[in-house]
Amino acid sequence: MALRPENAQQAQLLRLLRGNGPHSRAELGEAVRLSRSKLANELDRLIEQGFVESGGFAASRGGRRSSIVRLSDSIRFAGIDIGATSVDVAVTNGELEVLGHRSAEVGVHRGPSAVLDVALDLLGKLRAEGTAPDVHGAGIGIPGPVSFRDGVPVMPPIMPGWDQYPVREAMSHELGVPVQVDNDVNLMALGEHQAGVARSVDDFLLVKIGTGIGCGIVVGGNVHRGVSGSAGDIGHIQIDENGPPCACGNSGCLEAYASGTALARDAMAAARAGRSTHLAELLEHAEALTAADVTEAVAAGDPVAVQLLRSGGHRVGQVLASLVSFFNPGLVVVAGGVAGAGHSLLAEIRSAVYRRSLPLATGNLPIVLSELATAAGAVGGARLISDQVFSVPRGAEER
Repeated sequence: MALRPENAQQAQLLRLLRGNGPHSRAELGEAVRLSRSKLANELDRLIEQGFVESGGFAASRGGRRSSIVRLSDSIRFAGIDIGATSVDVAVTNGELEVLGHRSAEVGVHRGPSAVLDVALDLLGKLRAEGTAPDVHGAGIGIPGPVSFRDGVPVMPPIMPGWDQYPVREAMSHELGVPVQVDNDVNLMALGEHQAGVARSVDDFLLVKIGTGIGCGIVVGGNVHRGVSGSAGDIGHIQIDENGPPCACGNSGCLEAYASGTALARDAMAAARAGRSTHLAELLEHAEALTAADVTEAVAAGDPVAVQLLRSGGHRVGQVLASLVSFFNPGLVVVAGGVAGAGHSLLAEIRSAVYRRSLPLATGNLPIVLSELATAAGAVGGARLISDQVFSVPRGAEER
């Protein structure tokens, strides 16, 4: 398969087929407003390049039956979602349907070489299973600020050894295909927009509450990254300058109050002080408590764990209320490991946002849990790289 389409018309056809599935030639002609001869010429070129293939005939519309065109069944994209403690890899077809998915536990603190090797191993297993004999591009998300232009992390607070590491260049060299790198929350937002709860919304926020806290900002269907790639880094908005220390070096950040790391810290303190029998029992069988332990304790009705979760949700809602009044999104999606606590957390976030934001901004504002959960980042990675592969190379002339 050719690496990129030759012109804007071909790129438009590929994106249309990606988003809406197989079309008849007649339907494609109407959608892209090309003459029959021009459309035939562009489709023939895409078939020659291996991008599309014929798929039988459409129902008659009163005359000669039009043939069906679809993306080639051999197209494969890889989405790689690197989190603070795990790696998820998915392989999709050209329409971004997930064909295979694998994950592994690995701490991002182990450094880029170790973590990327795990990602490559997972992708290798999917390829060995026959899911992806060939991969035509890979999109990678990492849990920190990214220079999207350069494909490198930029001073990520929880990622020692990753600053300026050439992730895009290294992975493109290993895979021999185009690679794009972005912040993991941006990819989750793309994933939800592609196949999740935000499918029909072009202006929304996705808040990830996990080991850290971040926000994906989607404007007009496109991710807003900011000048230096740090847009949406809401975890380091300061709530109280006299608050607990944060991994970024400051004090009192949202992340220091409401992240999975903060929940685990406060749960440990409650267990050791004897304020929660349930958390104390969990601690007896582990070296340390995690946010997942807090979620388990909430499900069991432990009042201390419930209060910890509500307090964190309230803090997130406080910050979100300002963002909602400023940005006026059509939807807020809550995702990440801590979001696994479900409606207990969501209720607190909603309460703070609806109470503190401008009524005009919240009158028709849904605040919902992610529909794709752990798969969002990997689907978003596939969407990200497909955007590049299904676009015209810079400098190419339109025919």
